[in-house]
Amino acid sequence: MGKNTDRASPAHVAIIMDGNGRWAQKRGKPRLFGHHAGARRVREIVEACPDFAVKYLTIFAFSTENWKRTQSEVSGLMKLFKRYLMSETKELVDAGVRVRFIGDRIKLDETLVALMDELELLTCHNDTVHLTIALNYGGRDEVARATKRLAREVKAGRIDPEAVDAETLARYLDTYVLPDPDLVIRTSGEARISNFLLWQSAYSEYEFVDTLWPDFTRDEFGRILASFTRRERRYGAVPG
Repeated sequence: MGKNTDRASPAHVAIIMDGNGRWAQKRGKPRLFGHHAGARRVREIVEACPDFAVKYLTIFAFSTENWKRTQSEVSGLMKLFKRYLMSETKELVDAGVRVRFIGDRIKLDETLVALMDELELLTCHNDTVHLTIALNYGGRDEVARATKRLAREVKAGRIDPEAVDAETLARYLDTYVLPDPDLVIRTSGEARISNFLLWQSAYSEYEFVDTLWPDFTRDEFGRILASFTRRERRYGAVPG
Protein backbone atom coordinates (compact mmCIF):
# COMPACT_ATOMS: atom_id res chain seq x y z
CA MET A 1 0.00 0.00 0.00
CA GLY A 2 1.56 3.29 -1.06
CA LYS A 3 1.50 6.78 0.32
CA ASN A 4 -1.64 8.86 -0.15
CA THR A 5 -0.49 11.92 -2.07
CA ASP A 6 -3.76 13.24 -3.40
CA ARG A 7 -4.95 14.45 0.03
CA ALA A 8 -8.51 13.41 -0.77
CA SER A 9 -11.36 13.42 1.71
CA PRO A 10 -11.71 10.14 3.60
CA ALA A 11 -13.90 7.65 1.75
CA HIS A 12 -14.62 5.69 4.93
CA VAL A 13 -15.19 7.36 8.29
CA ALA A 14 -15.85 5.41 11.48
CA ILE A 15 -17.28 7.12 14.57
CA ILE A 16 -17.27 6.13 18.22
CA MET A 17 -20.37 8.04 19.29
CA ASP A 18 -19.55 8.74 22.93
CA GLY A 19 -21.07 11.11 25.46
CA ASN A 20 -24.84 10.58 25.24
CA GLY A 21 -25.20 9.78 28.93
CA ARG A 22 -23.08 12.71 30.12
CA TRP A 23 -24.94 15.04 27.77
CA ALA A 24 -28.22 14.03 29.41
CA GLN A 25 -26.89 14.20 32.96
CA LYS A 26 -25.59 17.73 32.39
CA ARG A 27 -29.20 18.65 31.63
CA GLY A 28 -30.63 16.82 34.63
CA LYS A 29 -32.15 14.13 32.42
CA PRO A 30 -31.86 10.32 32.48
CA ARG A 31 -29.16 8.75 30.33
CA LEU A 32 -31.69 7.40 27.84
CA PHE A 33 -32.68 10.98 27.03
CA GLY A 34 -29.16 11.43 25.74
CA HIS A 35 -29.30 8.25 23.68
CA HIS A 36 -32.45 9.49 21.95
CA ALA A 37 -30.72 12.80 21.18
CA GLY A 38 -27.73 10.87 19.88
CA ALA A 39 -29.92 8.83 17.54
CA ARG A 40 -31.26 12.04 16.01
CA ARG A 41 -27.69 13.24 15.47
CA VAL A 42 -26.94 10.09 13.48
CA ARG A 43 -29.46 11.15 10.83
CA GLU A 44 -27.78 14.54 10.39
CA ILE A 45 -24.33 13.02 9.92
CA VAL A 46 -25.57 10.35 7.51
CA GLU A 47 -27.31 13.03 5.45
CA ALA A 48 -24.08 15.08 5.38
CA CYS A 49 -21.90 12.27 4.03
CA PRO A 50 -22.60 12.78 0.30
CA ASP A 51 -21.81 16.50 0.60
CA PHE A 52 -18.37 15.61 1.99
CA ALA A 53 -17.69 12.73 -0.43
CA VAL A 54 -17.85 10.18 2.39
CA LYS A 55 -19.01 6.94 0.80
CA TYR A 56 -18.77 4.71 3.87
CA LEU A 57 -19.81 5.56 7.41
CA THR A 58 -19.46 3.08 10.28
CA ILE A 59 -20.94 3.93 13.69
CA PHE A 60 -20.40 2.22 17.03
CA ALA A 61 -23.91 1.81 18.45
CA PHE A 62 -23.53 -0.87 21.15
CA SER A 63 -20.43 -2.78 22.21
CA THR A 64 -20.02 -6.28 23.60
CA GLU A 65 -19.03 -4.56 26.86
CA ASN A 66 -22.16 -2.39 27.06
CA TRP A 67 -24.14 -5.31 28.49
CA LYS A 68 -22.43 -4.39 31.79
CA ARG A 69 -24.61 -1.28 32.04
CA THR A 70 -27.76 -1.23 34.15
CA GLN A 71 -30.60 -3.43 32.99
CA SER A 72 -32.87 -0.42 32.55
CA GLU A 73 -30.36 1.35 30.28
CA VAL A 74 -29.70 -1.77 28.18
CA SER A 75 -33.42 -2.45 27.85
CA GLY A 76 -34.04 1.17 26.88
CA LEU A 77 -31.29 1.06 24.28
CA MET A 78 -32.70 -2.09 22.70
CA LYS A 79 -36.12 -0.43 22.46
CA LEU A 80 -34.47 2.65 20.96
CA PHE A 81 -32.70 0.55 18.31
CA LYS A 82 -36.01 -1.05 17.30
CA ARG A 83 -37.77 2.31 17.16
CA TYR A 84 -34.93 3.83 15.13
CA LEU A 85 -34.95 1.00 12.58
CA MET A 86 -38.72 1.21 12.15
CA SER A 87 -38.90 5.00 11.94
CA GLU A 88 -35.87 5.56 9.72
CA THR A 89 -36.36 2.79 7.17
CA LYS A 90 -38.22 4.88 4.58
CA GLU A 91 -35.79 7.78 4.91
CA LEU A 92 -32.80 5.51 4.49
CA VAL A 93 -34.28 3.75 1.47
CA ASP A 94 -35.28 7.02 -0.22
CA ALA A 95 -31.87 8.60 0.48
CA GLY A 96 -30.04 5.74 -1.22
CA VAL A 97 -28.36 4.57 1.99
CA ARG A 98 -27.25 0.96 2.14
CA VAL A 99 -27.34 -0.37 5.70
CA ARG A 100 -25.26 -3.23 7.08
CA PHE A 101 -24.86 -4.50 10.62
CA ILE A 102 -21.70 -5.93 12.15
CA GLY A 103 -21.37 -7.71 15.46
CA ASP A 104 -22.62 -10.89 17.08
CA ARG A 105 -26.41 -11.19 16.77
CA ILE A 106 -26.71 -14.18 19.10
CA LYS A 107 -27.53 -12.10 22.21
CA LEU A 108 -29.99 -9.82 20.42
CA ASP A 109 -33.70 -10.60 20.57
CA GLU A 110 -35.50 -12.03 17.56
CA THR A 111 -37.59 -8.92 16.86
CA LEU A 112 -34.54 -6.69 16.65
CA VAL A 113 -32.65 -9.17 14.47
CA ALA A 114 -35.66 -9.42 12.13
CA LEU A 115 -35.73 -5.62 11.78
CA MET A 116 -32.00 -5.62 11.05
CA ASP A 117 -32.41 -8.31 8.40
CA GLU A 118 -35.31 -6.45 6.81
CA LEU A 119 -33.44 -3.14 6.64
CA GLU A 120 -30.39 -4.80 5.08
CA LEU A 121 -32.62 -6.41 2.47
CA LEU A 122 -34.61 -3.25 1.69
CA THR A 123 -31.45 -1.19 1.18
CA CYS A 124 -29.25 -3.81 -0.49
CA HIS A 125 -29.31 -2.07 -3.89
CA ASN A 126 -28.56 1.43 -2.54
CA ASP A 127 -25.17 2.97 -3.15
CA THR A 128 -25.18 6.66 -2.16
CA VAL A 129 -23.85 6.01 1.35
CA HIS A 130 -22.90 2.69 2.92
CA LEU A 131 -23.92 2.92 6.58
CA THR A 132 -22.56 0.17 8.81
CA ILE A 133 -23.97 -0.09 12.33
CA ALA A 134 -21.87 -1.95 14.90
CA LEU A 135 -24.36 -3.56 17.26
CA ASN A 136 -23.19 -5.95 19.99
CA TYR A 137 -19.79 -5.51 18.41
CA GLY A 138 -16.28 -5.81 19.82
CA GLY A 139 -13.06 -5.91 17.84
CA ARG A 140 -11.56 -8.79 19.81
CA ASP A 141 -14.81 -10.72 19.62
CA GLU A 142 -14.93 -10.17 15.86
CA VAL A 143 -11.39 -11.51 15.37
CA ALA A 144 -12.15 -14.51 17.61
CA ARG A 145 -15.31 -15.33 15.61
CA ALA A 146 -13.42 -14.92 12.33
CA THR A 147 -10.66 -17.21 13.56
CA LYS A 148 -13.19 -19.89 14.48
CA ARG A 149 -14.73 -19.76 11.00
CA LEU A 150 -11.32 -19.93 9.39
CA ALA A 151 -10.28 -22.83 11.64
CA ARG A 152 -13.34 -24.79 10.54
CA GLU A 153 -12.36 -24.29 6.90
CA VAL A 154 -8.83 -25.47 7.60
CA LYS A 155 -10.11 -28.50 9.54
CA ALA A 156 -12.41 -29.39 6.63
CA GLY A 157 -9.45 -29.31 4.28
CA ARG A 158 -10.77 -26.41 2.21
CA ILE A 159 -7.86 -24.13 3.14
CA ASP A 160 -4.17 -25.00 3.40
CA PRO A 161 -2.97 -23.76 6.83
CA GLU A 162 0.37 -22.78 5.28
CA ALA A 163 -1.51 -20.43 2.93
CA VAL A 164 -3.22 -18.49 5.72
CA ASP A 165 -2.09 -14.88 5.91
CA ALA A 166 -3.55 -11.51 6.95
CA GLU A 167 -5.63 -11.24 3.78
CA THR A 168 -7.08 -14.71 4.40
CA LEU A 169 -8.24 -13.84 7.90
CA ALA A 170 -9.65 -10.49 6.75
CA ARG A 171 -12.09 -12.35 4.49
CA TYR A 172 -13.73 -13.84 7.59
CA LEU A 173 -14.24 -10.55 9.42
CA ASP A 174 -17.68 -8.92 9.69
CA THR A 175 -16.39 -6.08 7.49
CA TYR A 176 -15.02 -8.26 4.68
CA VAL A 177 -16.95 -6.31 1.99
CA LEU A 178 -15.88 -2.88 3.27
CA PRO A 179 -12.69 -0.88 2.80
CA ASP A 180 -10.72 -0.14 5.96
CA PRO A 181 -11.62 3.19 7.60
CA ASP A 182 -9.46 6.14 6.59
CA LEU A 183 -10.48 8.13 9.64
CA VAL A 184 -11.81 7.20 13.09
CA ILE A 185 -13.48 9.93 15.14
CA ARG A 186 -14.27 9.65 18.85
CA THR A 187 -16.41 12.23 20.56
CA SER A 188 -16.68 13.22 24.27
CA GLY A 189 -13.01 13.85 25.07
CA GLU A 190 -12.02 10.24 25.71
CA ALA A 191 -8.81 9.25 23.91
CA ARG A 192 -9.16 5.50 23.51
CA ILE A 193 -10.52 3.16 20.84
CA SER A 194 -12.62 0.93 23.12
CA ASN A 195 -12.25 -2.31 21.17
CA PHE A 196 -13.59 -0.78 17.94
CA LEU A 197 -12.39 -2.02 14.54
CA LEU A 198 -9.07 -3.17 15.96
CA TRP A 199 -7.98 -5.02 12.83
CA GLN A 200 -9.40 -2.61 10.28
CA SER A 201 -8.01 0.60 11.81
CA ALA A 202 -4.35 -0.47 11.79
CA TYR A 203 -3.49 2.50 9.54
CA SER A 204 -6.46 4.75 10.16
CA GLU A 205 -6.04 8.36 11.17
CA TYR A 206 -7.65 9.28 14.51
CA GLU A 207 -9.41 12.40 15.70
CA PHE A 208 -10.46 12.76 19.35
CA VAL A 209 -12.81 15.67 20.02
CA ASP A 210 -14.26 17.01 23.27
CA THR A 211 -17.76 17.46 21.86
CA LEU A 212 -20.40 15.14 23.31
CA TRP A 213 -22.07 13.14 20.56
CA PRO A 214 -25.53 14.84 20.69
CA ASP A 215 -23.75 18.18 20.10
CA PHE A 216 -21.64 16.93 17.18
CA THR A 217 -22.81 18.92 14.16
CA ARG A 218 -22.26 18.56 10.43
CA ASP A 219 -20.11 21.72 10.60
CA GLU A 220 -17.73 20.09 13.07
CA PHE A 221 -17.77 16.94 10.95
CA GLY A 222 -16.81 19.04 7.94
CA ARG A 223 -13.94 20.73 9.80
CA ILE A 224 -12.51 17.37 10.83
CA LEU A 225 -12.75 16.06 7.28
CA ALA A 226 -11.01 19.17 5.96
CA SER A 227 -8.24 18.69 8.53
CA PHE A 228 -7.83 15.10 7.35
CA THR A 229 -6.93 16.27 3.84
CA ARG A 230 -3.86 18.01 5.27
CA ARG A 231 -2.47 14.84 6.83
CA GLU A 232 0.25 12.81 5.17
CA ARG A 233 -0.47 9.08 5.33
CA ARG A 234 2.75 7.11 4.88
CA TYR A 235 1.69 3.56 5.91
CA GLY A 236 5.10 2.89 7.43
CA ALA A 237 7.12 4.50 4.61
CA VAL A 238 9.38 7.52 5.00
CA PRO A 239 8.53 11.04 3.73
CA GLY A 240 9.36 11.79 0.11
